[in-house]
Amino acid sequence: METAAILVFFLSLLPLLHLLLRLFMKGKHDRSCYMLNYECYKPPDHRKLDTEASCRVVLRNKNLGWEQYKFLLKTIISSGLGEETYSPTNVVAGRESDPSLTDSTEELDDIFFQTLDNLFSKSRVSPQEIDILVVNVSLLSPSPSLSSRIINRYKMRTDIKAFNLSGMGCSASLIAVDLVRHLFKIYANKLAVVVSTESLGPNWYRGINKSMMLSNCLFRSGGCSMLLTNKPELRNRAILKLKHLVRTHFGSNDEAYNCCIQVEDDEGYAGFRLTKKLTTAASKVFVINLKALLPKILPPWEIIKFLSVYLRWGKNKNMLLEALGGADGGLNLKSGVDHFCIHPGGRAVIDGVGKSLGLTEYDLEPARMALHRFGNTSAGGLWYVLGYMEAKKRLKKGDRIMMISFGAGFKCNNCLWEVLNDLGDANVWEDCINRYPPKSLANPFSDKYGWINDEYLSFLRLEDCVFATPDDHS
Repeated sequence: METAAILVFFLSLLPLLHLLLRLFMKGKHDRSCYMLNYECYKPPDHRKLDTEASCRVVLRNKNLGWEQYKFLLKTIISSGLGEETYSPTNVVAGRESDPSLTDSTEELDDIFFQTLDNLFSKSRVSPQEIDILVVNVSLLSPSPSLSSRIINRYKMRTDIKAFNLSGMGCSASLIAVDLVRHLFKIYANKLAVVVSTESLGPNWYRGINKSMMLSNCLFRSGGCSMLLTNKPELRNRAILKLKHLVRTHFGSNDEAYNCCIQVEDDEGYAGFRLTKKLTTAASKVFVINLKALLPKILPPWEIIKFLSVYLRWGKNKNMLLEALGGADGGLNLKSGVDHFCIHPGGRAVIDGVGKSLGLTEYDLEPARMALHRFGNTSAGGLWYVLGYMEAKKRLKKGDRIMMISFGAGFKCNNCLWEVLNDLGDANVWEDCINRYPPKSLANPFSDKYGWINDEYLSFLRLEDCVFATPDDHS
């Protein structure tokens, strides 16, 4: 009887315990990071850098000789970029040699306000509801800050938490997302906006250093604004949930630090230098990052396989990457990942990641197409890749997306998202998605202007020059 009485007593306490548990859980806010929407930037058509426009920009550089022209010709042909990428307004207008602060701020204002206007409208969210704002632009840091420009334009609240990230390079958007993720652990029921882009207009290189001329061939105008939240009541409206994010900084290594850096050449021309050591640095930091990320996203049997590979080849980064992506006994990343969103930094970056992870052409297609259509848009690049996947209706509820990004510093920032609903918005790809993938990614620059020689270059130093056809100068 005594035992029965004790049991009845404890059973009578269950409703009270349930109430206390609910009160306790209510005090624990949702620390998840959900993405409600994202909006990529699309410049007007008159800023497209097609073959003819590219040649005009190249030949305006009076410092170029035949050797530099041949180098640019070869680089443009093999870049992976198509004829519909976009350049800054001052470059289209021929003012790249003398950019103004107004050129710089107007370039960014156009990206900020187009993407934010569309983001707020699509999400049915007022700018006054935003609690956190993070803006990342690596190469421009004016005063008042870029976040202040946005706050002033949209008359945001006085208690908004605003942040500016500069110098972070191409992987800055994931750094900004990570910052928001950590703030969400502290502050409950918040809305955050991340704006990721780059200031290209005032940073167009005008010298003849080959390692610095590469940036002109690869970087193009673009950007993205994202709306994030940790409000539980908005979960059903979210499109993605951030599952894991790992940031790796390899700046302590001198070669890695200097492989991707803003400098002046011997003639005093400022630009962004990309050295041959970049791929080596990327491989090394990629391995360090995967060591931390893969155990979080792979099933147990693949983790065991990863550990065995790492113990064997951990000190040899190149061999480790080769073993991870190897066909025989290689890691099966698709046991934990459905889609790979690779930063479209260049053809070599995409090829290298694909080989390292043993990915198929289907896996690499979104990154290749984003590079072809929009170029390397720096921190905004990942979201054009994601947009391609969505426009192609690849993303289904429950799918897992691995984002892979590299940036100056040298950094590797990778993360895993879970798709919360079937996605199929045509987004920024709407006018061209039916043409992708094209039958050929070849750039026609060589066919049209490969005939130009050193003698002819001397006649093409006028900004308004008219280009003749190859037949006229055979």
